[in-house]
Amino acid sequence: MVHGTHNALPDKRNENVLIYVNGELFPRNEAKISVFDSGYLVGDGIWEALRLHEGVLVFEDLHLDRLWTAAATVGMDLKMTKAELIAEVWKTLNANNMYDGVHVRFMITRGIKKTPSQDPRLTISGPNLVIIAEHKAASKDSQEKGITLFTSTIRRGSPDYLDPRLNCHSKLHEVMALVQAIEAGADEALMLDIHGFVSTCNATNFFMVKNGEVWTSTGQYCMNGITRHNIIRVCHENGIPCYEKNFSLFDVYGADEAFVTGTFGGVTPVTKVDGRTIGEGKFGNLSRKLSHLYHELIESEVAKIKSV
Repeated sequence: MVHGTHNALPDKRNENVLIYVNGELFPRNEAKISVFDSGYLVGDGIWEALRLHEGVLVFEDLHLDRLWTAAATVGMDLKMTKAELIAEVWKTLNANNMYDGVHVRFMITRGIKKTPSQDPRLTISGPNLVIIAEHKAASKDSQEKGITLFTSTIRRGSPDYLDPRLNCHSKLHEVMALVQAIEAGADEALMLDIHGFVSTCNATNFFMVKNGEVWTSTGQYCMNGITRHNIIRVCHENGIPCYEKNFSLFDVYGADEAFVTGTFGGVTPVTKVDGRTIGEGKFGNLSRKLSHLYHELIESEVAKIKSV
């Protein structure tokens, strides 16, 4: 059985969800897009994923800002405003009668190509928008068990050829890192930056705890994680020392605790890295406290939006 930070509890409702494709809704097994789509041909696309919690798309503004920054970075005209995009997301959610415990991912590619090519000038349509909303609750058992990591030989790249902060469809290097980790018997991959410092994981952001301090990478070579941002925020708001800094595997192996963050799983403990047990090999006290503080932040954001 697959074990990792994206483990979700089975939900039969997902068999009948409607998928949004360019303004239309299709049954799951009928949702299709052209083989000439830019995302399929050359990975030319960007995406975001949000959680729907008690009728609120949590941290919506942060996700939209990241998407628009990504679009500007790759030179893609989205042909819509943020409000228009969110209206289409809600069209999908409402069509599926969704209110809580939902993970929604929306993907935008440059469009349909005249012929297989990298050249954006050969795009003959506007952007393609696909929205997939599913009932997804994280497995508490998986979270309590934690995950194991293996340090991949594949590095997070330099921003001068593919900025690691860009949430794009070109994820092959991260897939390759994960394949290495799986073949080594671990759940997911830890990735270093071009200087050999700890950067991030293949699909989540990495944190470690040492002597009551929380450490994470500088942010220059890691995914621009929204949950990462919010964990740093709750540390600062609650007087927990938190540092964005360079550190190496030497520090990780001697850490008291370690955890990863992501939109779906929130805070997930790391029990082993490269076969070395981290701390006591379980959900650490500070990691658990941060998980609680993060969920309190979500509840406060939901309450604030509902009160408007």
